[in-house]
Amino acid sequence: MINNKLNKYHIILASGSPRRQQFLKDLGINFEVKLSAVEETYPEDLVGTEISDYLAQVKALPFKNELHDNDILITSDTIVWHNNKALGKPVNEEDAFKMIKSLSDTCHEVITSVCFTTTKIQKTVSSITKVYFNHLTDDEIQYYIKNFHPLDKAGSYGIQEWIGYIGVEKIEGSHFNVMGLPTHLVYKTLLTIIE
Repeated sequence: MINNKLNKYHIILASGSPRRQQFLKDLGINFEVKLSAVEETYPEDLVGTEISDYLAQVKALPFKNELHDNDILITSDTIVWHNNKALGKPVNEEDAFKMIKSLSDTCHEVITSVCFTTTKIQKTVSSITKVYFNHLTDDEIQYYIKNFHPLDKAGSYGIQEWIGYIGVEKIEGSHFNVMGLPTHLVYKTLLTIIE
């Protein structure tokens, strides 16, 4: 079993996201949370997975010199990719409204990259999920923003919240990826690292 082998390692999750922490717990993985503030900016010429890969790797930098031989550091980043541009976290409610309105009645991609760093290697994997939204009325968008305050979410929405229940027509790919962590990939990659 993966968990027996993983017990020899010290897993560090560099994320304050309650969802990502819960996913690791649900996978049966023991881990420690460590946080460091990182400027989430990236070169303008990057597109799609290049952006989330870059940011996941940047988030590992503050910890690189502190790692011991049995440490596995996990960092990750999620972006919403729509109309050839990345939608980050909204700056205010007006920005959130514009973002969600732009996603209404269209398809977008949610891209999560996860970076695994040890003293010997760094491996980055990414997952892409296509999300198809129904048409959303202005009232529905305003109701969601007012009641769920999605200012801390890329693309201004959480699929596990009310808007996901009423607005998402279908998805292609990992549902957990849209929530912030492609759990199947995390499991598979950890297996390859500890083998």
